[in-house]
Amino acid sequence: MFSKILIANRGEIACRVIRTARRLGVATVAVYSDADAGALHVQMADEAVRIGPAPVGESYLRGEAIIAAARASGAEAIHPGYGFLSENPDFVDQVTLAGLVFIGPSAASIRAMGLKDAAKRLMEKAGVPVVPGYHGEDQGLVLLAGKAREIGYPVLIKARAGGGGKGMRRVDSPDDFAEALSGARREAKAAFGDDAVLVEKYVEKPRHIEVQVFGDDHGGAVHLFERDCSAQRRHQKVIEEAPAPGMTAAMRKAMTDAAVKAAKAIGYSGAGTIEFIADASEGLKPDRFWFMEMNTRLQVEHPVTEMVTGVDLVEWQLRVAAGENLPKTQAEIELCGHAFEARLYAEDPSRNFLPAIGTLHHLDFPSQVLPGCLLRVETGVRAGDAISPFYDPMIAKMVVHGPDRASALAGLADALEATEIAGSVTNAAFLVALARDAEFAAGEVDTGLIARRQEALTASAEPTAETVARAALAASGAGEAAGSADPWSSLAGYAHFHPMARRVVLRRGEREIEALVAADAKGGFRIAADGATVTIRPGEGDKGQPRAGGVRPPRAARWPGNVTVFSDGAAFSFAVDDPFARAAEAEAGTASLRAPMPGLVKLVRAAAGDSVIKGQALLVLEAMKMEHTIAAPHDGVIAEIATEGAQITDGTVLVRFVETD
Repeated sequence: MFSKILIANRGEIACRVIRTARRLGVATVAVYSDADAGALHVQMADEAVRIGPAPVGESYLRGEAIIAAARASGAEAIHPGYGFLSENPDFVDQVTLAGLVFIGPSAASIRAMGLKDAAKRLMEKAGVPVVPGYHGEDQGLVLLAGKAREIGYPVLIKARAGGGGKGMRRVDSPDDFAEALSGARREAKAAFGDDAVLVEKYVEKPRHIEVQVFGDDHGGAVHLFERDCSAQRRHQKVIEEAPAPGMTAAMRKAMTDAAVKAAKAIGYSGAGTIEFIADASEGLKPDRFWFMEMNTRLQVEHPVTEMVTGVDLVEWQLRVAAGENLPKTQAEIELCGHAFEARLYAEDPSRNFLPAIGTLHHLDFPSQVLPGCLLRVETGVRAGDAISPFYDPMIAKMVVHGPDRASALAGLADALEATEIAGSVTNAAFLVALARDAEFAAGEVDTGLIARRQEALTASAEPTAETVARAALAASGAGEAAGSADPWSSLAGYAHFHPMARRVVLRRGEREIEALVAADAKGGFRIAADGATVTIRPGEGDKGQPRAGGVRPPRAARWPGNVTVFSDGAAFSFAVDDPFARAAEAEAGTASLRAPMPGLVKLVRAAAGDSVIKGQALLVLEAMKMEHTIAAPHDGVIAEIATEGAQITDGTVLVRFVETD
């Protein structure tokens, strides 16, 4: 076993690797950019080395800086995590040339599976079923359009490099092919530096099922069963589970046999995932699944496999990279119970999942869930940390194991409802809605489920009278612990001659709410707002309070200039009114459209002087390696518009309209 390793990554995966290394007595070296100087993974590691400024191209993608840090610190091996350089064969070659060990597969294996077209040709030769499609080198529009006609619409255009849904477009008609191809190529070029694509038959009711495989350098190869990753939006995974619902013994044998065959075909060593697409239109059948791609690294969703097998996959990675045999034979790997993982992101579901940034002023995860379930929270952030525009906006992975699917899913919903985050918008309420969705709960999941149910799953609830009351109470400061031992300080709202009421003004969007908060004779508070009066007793909503009938009382958290109330899995944020700031804002107001997040102006579809209508596409903003169309918020005439190729920050004016009376 190694004595010291360097982790060439950040965030939750770096923290995850550190925990296993520490348990095994292996020292760890973290690397960090300027934006991550105070990050959790830096604090957890035994040593830390700065590798550059915040942008990934100047830090986490600088292979030479990472290798230099490993050699200077005395690390013997490098663990790449996932993303960044984890599937870069040139980096693997550099690591090996430097006399270090890459904790992962060989460069040859990564190259064999790195391009989807070449990988599929290789799998066809190995006897692994492959989706009907075109995987050739000729990338001409005419040829690709002709192949799409031969395959039959609908088809799927996919970037041959990378993953995560980037560079992917569904096309339903020949008339839309050219535009979809152009968009897929632009996105693929930006994300992977390679705009080549492949064209495949689109499966009408697809299930995304993948198999965890593991190989060693002694010819051993095993599988650790399957994961279902069908709950996706825009081809990105949202909730993963193991085992796959509806999986039959015959289907599992056929799929896992094919996965092990794929791993052996390239002499694979280390952790890997064989991804399949299955046609679920008539249930799961052994002859209705096809190879999609292989991820030659540890997957984001690896914890669900660990939960149902009891295997620490990171430990296996370290042992295999150190030259050991696989710790278990196939017969010794058993499947037990059911597990779910939900990806908790700083993103806005109501705005088509637009990534968000912000400071996590309040961050509180539950310590346990429903009886019989086990909760595991994988995170790389703490309260007070910022969600940076430079990196993936993941906050945490909520992982729950239960004796069966229904129990595990109920535990997941319970854990998500108990999670409290203020300071940035998140997808927590969306995840709760998905976990509670009847179709998902029944196991009727395919990759189109979220798209079909998106309006219902992302619907924004309105705050109840009790929610508003708790926000007003928190904003007023009444009911907080006394600041001194003075007995008069403990008398909330005390006045000599009549009950004292505190006036609070809250704002939620454009809505202004005026509330009066008054103490009552029993030590509670009466809050009058929006024509309703709510009484809140001492202790109600306190953390750790026993739940009545399985229902949590709403709980409030204050943060600079705001208060957030957590209720039924949703977070309702209110700005605490500041009349001076409001006056300044009104004075500075202009008829303009500002960037919702940092990014690059990829395309501009309008010009100064143009008359536009509400909803008209004005420009395409590339952010987080995805393209986002920015539309006109109202009718108007453009006075000024951003230039194509401009790099903008959050709040930059993209479009200024001619002001009218």
